[in-house]
Amino acid sequence: MNGKFVTLEGCEGVGKSTQLKYLKEYLEREGVPAVFTREPGGTPLAERIRAVLLDDSLNISPEAEAELFATARRDHIDNFILPALNEGKLVVCDRYLDSSLAYQGFGRGLGLETVLRINAYAVGKCMPDLTVFIDMDPLKSFRKMSGKKIEHDRIETENAEFHAACYRGFKEIEKLYPERFRSVVPEQDKSSTHGKIIEALKKGGVL
Repeated sequence: MNGKFVTLEGCEGVGKSTQLKYLKEYLEREGVPAVFTREPGGTPLAERIRAVLLDDSLNISPEAEAELFATARRDHIDNFILPALNEGKLVVCDRYLDSSLAYQGFGRGLGLETVLRINAYAVGKCMPDLTVFIDMDPLKSFRKMSGKKIEHDRIETENAEFHAACYRGFKEIEKLYPERFRSVVPEQDKSSTHGKIIEALKKGGVL
């Protein structure tokens, strides 16, 4: 593989979508051949699984939830991520394995070992070259402070204890993978946060 694989992680409402937009615009200006994708999703099959996972009318067990994420991930890797990397592109993914570790491992209480085992075949050797984590407590997030609400999303509408556990999970994952994990504390000024992300990508050898 000649390309580079970058993932962007963070809890709900911390400005991740905005930063992905800024990053896409930056890479286009710089002429960097890059593709953007998301998890769950990125392929027709994975997008269908995403619709199931986020459907708040469904009661999905933590184990089934983790396995559905892994299934979507495997299809995403085989049919999108690896082909793009083999073409020498920079692949930027909105969430990846670390989200499963945080959300299912900690939020759902399955534990890291269980989620890693479920994802072992799915991920194989396709791990990120660099992961940027927007380090902000979801209970103090920009969205929370603004009073905005997300409806009809089974995971985002979970209770505060769940999201607090996910945040603790990300902080533990950071300790496990210090070689690829880069934490960025977001600023109120979105451009400042963008600058921090670009600096992290450069220091990490991705740009």
